[in-house]
Amino acid sequence: MVSSELNPCEETCVETGISDNIDYEENVEEMLVQIFIKSPLLIEGEPQVPCLFFFGDSLFDNGNNNDIATLARVDFSPYGIDYPGYPTGRFCNGRIIPDFIAEYLGFEEYTPPYATATDADYLTGVNYASGGGGILNYTNLILGQRYDMEKQIELHAHTVSQVERILGSATQATELLNKCMYVSNIGNNDFLNYVLDPILYPGRILYTPDQFAEVVVQTYSQQLEKLYSYGARKIAVFGTAPLGCIPQVLHRYPTDGKFCVEWINNDAELFNTRLISLTDQLNSNLPDAQFVFINYTAISYTDIIDLALTGFRVLNIPCCLTESTGGLCFRDSTPCPDRTKFFFWDNYHPTEISNMAAATRMYNASSPHDTYPMDLQQLAMK
Repeated sequence: MVSSELNPCEETCVETGISDNIDYEENVEEMLVQIFIKSPLLIEGEPQVPCLFFFGDSLFDNGNNNDIATLARVDFSPYGIDYPGYPTGRFCNGRIIPDFIAEYLGFEEYTPPYATATDADYLTGVNYASGGGGILNYTNLILGQRYDMEKQIELHAHTVSQVERILGSATQATELLNKCMYVSNIGNNDFLNYVLDPILYPGRILYTPDQFAEVVVQTYSQQLEKLYSYGARKIAVFGTAPLGCIPQVLHRYPTDGKFCVEWINNDAELFNTRLISLTDQLNSNLPDAQFVFINYTAISYTDIIDLALTGFRVLNIPCCLTESTGGLCFRDSTPCPDRTKFFFWDNYHPTEISNMAAATRMYNASSPHDTYPMDLQQLAMK
């Protein structure tokens, strides 16, 4: 692990032969051809669903944290260096998974953050995700303001009331919302707090890993049922990312000769396994519900292999110069010149090319392990 006081690229560029003269867009297009040739990247015609709503943490946040009192905000360079008009508040060098999902579903515009939503946005979809947010309301309390899942659903309730106002009746609003897609990627921070900050967040003292996973899933179950009560029917829920493989964790714990810290991945897998069972349970108990589980860990592992075969060279250190405590890029620092060769952007978040790879498998699963019981393309057609 490269020290957080060094620019990782200074070490890695020599080691991997990355050139300083980089055409980022050209490299992205080249990798697109190599990685995603089997996937429908260009969606023409009307969107496959009338509206699209996102819930989650910093992996999905596209600007909601910009104007709140929080340490979890990235409205500064080099974040968004590969995004038009950067920075936007995305925890990435460019586009994030919600952007690609919106593209694949045929939307001409990316789903806007709730913080800037207009009447027109309420009808086509809003992103409520918030950096630092968790399923449990005390997760990342030390960061300051952030929207936990309960708060995000509360914000969605306001959106529902606005849709009713705009359409003129609750019945019409329900008819619309039943056809929309809802995508939730949350839970990562709950488990990172559990393993990284046992003093500030004493979950590890109070619960065994198995008990903690049960508490988180039961809380999440109640939140998802509340979302269902507001008209959501097509709901995709993400398992955790492979938390034992992120640079911030690798900096803190030994890997015992393996690529990742396996005991942390095993703790998170307790949540993922329960979430699959919860998907079945909700589909059985809630009329017309179509819940889908997105196996983010399995997708990420496979992507690492696939991307390594097609040019990825740096899989366990960040592209940007990071500060050791929070793991975010130093403000106005210079990142690695070729972001297409790095899996991680900072100590927690993937690069745009990594997000693209993951979103493609979520939309059009290339393995039965990617999604359950269907992928996002199939969910849209339900």
